[in-house]
Amino acid sequence: MMLDQEKPTETHTPIARRAITNLNALDEAHDYGSAFSRGLRLDFNGVTMLLISGTASIDEHGRSVHIGDFSAQLRRTFDNITALLQVEGATWKDVVRTRCFLRDIDRDYADFNRGRNEFFHEQQLNPFPASTGIQAKLCRPELLVEIEAMAMFHTK
Repeated sequence: MMLDQEKPTETHTPIARRAITNLNALDEAHDYGSAFSRGLRLDFNGVTMLLISGTASIDEHGRSVHIGDFSAQLRRTFDNITALLQVEGATWKDVVRTRCFLRDIDRDYADFNRGRNEFFHEQQLNPFPASTGIQAKLCRPELLVEIEAMAMFHTK
């Protein structure tokens, strides 16, 4: 426990970071009252890490799209993540991890896995990113899937 008059003896240098956005694909979350960035770019020692927040089937105006259509929501989610990666000079080949949240994993997992496999093959990924599938209550009742991603690449 540190007393008020004590000061830390070591200091640290924060890692350079900035928000990731692509307003052509989806709006900023804070535009509709949510306190998070669509993603963060971290740069350190020649390596860049992109942390993409949970992303869903949201359009550039912050509206949920493809309501009731799981496959279309999944594709829009992948397209939104792609747009966030592209604005930072990255692709799905740089993605090392995803976390996938399904509103109803029993009902939708087969469609999810089929769509994810198709998308990852389209992207020519080998190996696929590490991934976790989780059933979760999502932020909007009409959303059926949300995905977060982490990408890493060497900075030139």
